Amino acid sequence: MAEYKGAGSEADRALMLVKRREAASLDAERQRETISKANKTGLKDMKTKFQSTIDWTASQMTQSTVGLVKLNDFKNTRARIEAEKEREEREVKERLAQKKKEDRKRRRKEQKRTTVLSFDHDEDGDDEELAGASAERIIVSSKKAKKDPSVDTSFLPDKEREDIENGIREKLAKTWLEKQKKIQDEPISITYSYWDGGGHRRVVQVKKGDSIRKFLEKCLETLRYEFHDLRSISVDSLLYIKEDLIIAHHFTFYEFIINKARGKSGPLFKFDVHDDIRMVSDATVEKDETHAGKIVTRSWFDKNKHIFPASNWEEYDPQKDYGSYKIK
Repeated sequence: MAEYKGAGSEADRALMLVKRREAASLDAERQRETISKANKTGLKDMKTKFQSTIDWTASQMTQSTVGLVKLNDFKNTRARIEAEKEREEREVKERLAQKKKEDRKRRRKEQKRTTVLSFDHDEDGDDEELAGASAERIIVSSKKAKKDPSVDTSFLPDKEREDIENGIREKLAKTWLEKQKKIQDEPISITYSYWDGGGHRRVVQVKKGDSIRKFLEKCLETLRYEFHDLRSISVDSLLYIKEDLIIAHHFTFYEFIINKARGKSGPLFKFDVHDDIRMVSDATVEKDETHAGKIVTRSWFDKNKHIFPASNWEEYDPQKDYGSYKIK
């Protein structure tokens, strides 16, 4: 430091200024540390940056006016420092206000995403007003969301209604199955003819739910005692022909009855025998007559399939349309 030469009072004053400048430097250092800590902890603690406006201004004035300065320079320096101080304080306030505004927006978004409102009584008046406004909007929205009883909502998903409908459907299905089981257990008389080139008509009683195979087994039990060529054969060697169609063993009489199936020359769901004695002049009207089904051996069919009536037979196909069936 340069040596100051002058009157004793001037030396004392210079010494005082030096001490004041050192004190100001220490105070400025403390202020910088405080500001650094405030920046690290967030904007919430930024108010502590300027706890003492007078001390900060004095320290800045001390640093800027070391030595003798003119009065105008001193005033200008002080005005500049105070203006800078006001600007920084204004920036701090703006940042705090901006942060507060962002916090409000964030809380508003959170309240919109949730249906439960919580009110913190420690919040300031603005937060209480925000919570009140949000609650009011929710109340208004709930009033608008009430159902109009005059509007048809049957097309909308309704678990309770669906459960009731499913229960009704299950009950109807169970009732229908029970009814069909009763129909299948009903007895039915089947008129048939064992055919070996000539007809040997018989009648046997089975259930409507029985298969063709079971029907042939029952017929074979009686026929093998009357016809020598049937004594050593099994059911697999027999064919059942109804209305010029060879019926596979797995079909049941119930299927033909419930579907009112028809064959090439008459209905497949009627198993008695009668002729159509009506005076029918319309050739498009189906005759109301049925024919006895034939039971033949496979060996006989293989030998005579080129001769009538076997030449007219074909395997039954449930998907094939054998023509419309109607009776007047």
